[in-house]
Amino acid sequence: MAAAYKHRPPYPTEVFDTLQELIVDEPRAVLDIGAGEGAIARPLATRVDRIDAVDVSAAMIAAGRQRPGGQAANIRWIHSDVESATLDGPYALVTAGASLHWMRWPDTMNRLVPLLSPNAKLAIVDHGPRDLPWQDELLAIIKRHSRNPDYDPSFSIVDFLVGQGLLDDIDKAEFGPTPFWQPVADYVEQFHSTATLAREHMSPREVREFDEAVEAAVSPWITDGRVKLPIVAKVVWGRPQAG
Repeated sequence: MAAAYKHRPPYPTEVFDTLQELIVDEPRAVLDIGAGEGAIARPLATRVDRIDAVDVSAAMIAAGRQRPGGQAANIRWIHSDVESATLDGPYALVTAGASLHWMRWPDTMNRLVPLLSPNAKLAIVDHGPRDLPWQDELLAIIKRHSRNPDYDPSFSIVDFLVGQGLLDDIDKAEFGPTPFWQPVADYVEQFHSTATLAREHMSPREVREFDEAVEAAVSPWITDGRVKLPIVAKVVWGRPQAG
């Protein structure tokens, strides 16, 4: 999974512009929870004083250290879950990119609240392709192979947190679609960066069947060995509340 992360489309520059604007307190310290291989932490580090990048996976952290910017002196990689990590607040911003679904939400918010500076926000970042011409066929392929048959793409973590009183003072920004041309092999491989489609959970035969099915689904839209992905990014931010 960690090796496949590098094939995910990058966040657009506007995401980091927005995150930077959300930081109004000093010091400009950021906590990135569920940091993975640092898709947020590494680019954001050039804009802030320091970042604590927390992830429960040692493999993800090892991959992040090897990616561009992963050796920056102002990034502290922390191998831990956020609920029990040794953290050094106050933080002027907390970021979460496609990671909150792994966490115990009331426990996480309870941990964050005392670590926040007076005007700090939790920024939840999401991005991915939208309105793909092969979307329906792709969803059917994923459903056949996913280890999470109950996955509901309409579920909103933000709506749930707000409904439970764990997040308030909500605002958001959306960017794109921005065209991203990706080699077909990389597009197929990025699906294996998700837990429900990880190679570790599939037999070699099933991996081959999945990969061939996805490549067949996109084949009418391949140009020079690549597919065009309209990437849309969304940043939603609010103030965490104790549960």
